[in-house]
Amino acid sequence: MRAELLDRLATEQNAWLCTLRADGSPHVTPVWFIYRNPVWWVCSSEHNRKTRNVAADPRVSLALENGVAPVVAEGLATIHRPPFPAELRAAFAEKYGGWDITMPEPNPRAGGRVLLEMPVRRWLLAGLAQ
Repeated sequence: MRAELLDRLATEQNAWLCTLRADGSPHVTPVWFIYRNPVWWVCSSEHNRKTRNVAADPRVSLALENGVAPVVAEGLATIHRPPFPAELRAAFAEKYGGWDITMPEPNPRAGGRVLLEMPVRRWLLAGLAQ
């Protein structure tokens, strides 16, 4: 993988996560993420739409926001419940200004925190327009 792409995956703040609703329609939402080659990690809540979608159908795609040098990946997501690996807790805290992914959601109806693990099965675009 090119160094420029790895740098972007390490530093860009937001990605767009696409999951599938029960009727097959897409659900797209911005997320904070950590990338550890070749896996994207997203923290969510167990009752959020994206987590419920993944539980029913693990197919996902992720895209960085910049459309000039597009980055789009596809994979299958797995939901992980606590305890979360210390390395990932530290990575989210470092990238997102001290964010502690183990802290409870402000909205108790959202449920507990989960991590979505999304290994890349295929890069559709890896920083080059095609």
